[in-house]
Amino acid sequence: MRYTVFGATGGTGRQLVQQALDAGHEVTAVVRDPARLPVREHERLEVVVADVTDPEALRPAIAGSDAVLSALGAPTNKAAGITSAGTRAILHALGDEGVRRLVAVSATPVGPPPPGEGPLYRSVLLPLVRRVFKDIYADLAVTENEIRASDADWTVIRPPRLTDGPPTAAYRMRFGGAVSRSHTVSRADVAHAMLTLAEDPAAVGQVVGVAS
Repeated sequence: MRYTVFGATGGTGRQLVQQALDAGHEVTAVVRDPARLPVREHERLEVVVADVTDPEALRPAIAGSDAVLSALGAPTNKAAGITSAGTRAILHALGDEGVRRLVAVSATPVGPPPPGEGPLYRSVLLPLVRRVFKDIYADLAVTENEIRASDADWTVIRPPRLTDGPPTAAYRMRFGGAVSRSHTVSRADVAHAMLTLAEDPAAVGQVVGVAS
């Protein structure tokens, strides 16, 4: 498989690049600053410096890919807006290049709480997190709407709080929404799930919760 990875210098993006290379795939990593990418020299890796909000600049990176993996995300409320703007450009470039498969990261608080969650999470923790990171989640909601309205064969991943733990492959997935009573997952496991779902036809058009 040939993957194009956006957000390749972030925590999940770095895991996507490394795990895809370790699995024998070809990877095009789209970055703003190549110095932030730990792996820069590899026979199956191409590093492309581009403005993620410019569809024309993204087309060469997407051309010929089997799937696009987007780990775009804003680290703070102040930076909110980059995810939807970048995703919009990615979707335009996908259409122009005839590439259909897209797997993108969102977040658990964008959707409703899953069945089985307790009252403390529903009434206290979830509203608190949504309030603290309201601009980020508002932008992710716009991002999801853009993806759903597109012609792409999309999958949206909704993880809870991300950690820097090691890959375990022991995470849980739930098609249709978040995983209940599990509020963390490692970036490494999110990357593993994205690579797995990218090749799963049943995941097309699905929101998938991923959690430990």
